Amino acid sequence: MIDMTTAKQRWLDSLWPFVRAHLPPAPSRVLEIGCGPAGGFVPAMRRSDYDAVGVDPAAPSGPGYHQTEFEKHQLGRPVDAIVACTSLHHVDDLDEVLNRAAAALTPGGAFIVVEWAYERFDEATARWSFDRLPDSGERGWLHSHREQWQASGQPWQSYLQDWAGRERLYRGEAIIQALQARFQSRLDTRAPYFFPDLHPVSQADEQAAIDAGEIRATGIHYVGTKRYPA
Repeated sequence: MIDMTTAKQRWLDSLWPFVRAHLPPAPSRVLEIGCGPAGGFVPAMRRSDYDAVGVDPAAPSGPGYHQTEFEKHQLGRPVDAIVACTSLHHVDDLDEVLNRAAAALTPGGAFIVVEWAYERFDEATARWSFDRLPDSGERGWLHSHREQWQASGQPWQSYLQDWAGRERLYRGEAIIQALQARFQSRLDTRAPYFFPDLHPVSQADEQAAIDAGEIRATGIHYVGTKRYPA
């Protein structure tokens, strides 16, 4: 049987247990930064009885979605948790976004972050990923990078740095430092990141390669809480 599940849905399905484990009890108020056109985790949160909203210029139409950048979103009363899944490394102003996130949370509220440290995407990790890309079906961002790198004639590190500079990406370590400056860190771990685009390679397969030292873990799982007023 052909698996018609998209890479994006495999990604959301794999991460939902992590997000769910760090949310406060339902029916808490939760805001997702960068929910995307499919709504991100908002549908799953609503099915779990959360009062959840998504903010993204490409958010779906309908109640609970706001089609704008988080920086421009008119915040109402504070929320109990914020989820940001791969939405911080490409914002225009990371400090502004995190300051607004901190201001939007209730004291003790959770900030649940899934991110990517592009600087850890070394050549060995790239080749491991590119060698496992499916030859048919959905073609995603890793296919594009494989083709563009081959066409560029550059060493991998030069290609990666040029691309990250054009895209104005924040390094993963810079994101973590900015989070730690504003939140009380509860969890900060590195994790698999590429597996949804490498189907049938699983999250466990990628983790095994990380554990064996074949590739680097480029995913970031972070949970922080807003400090209580002194």
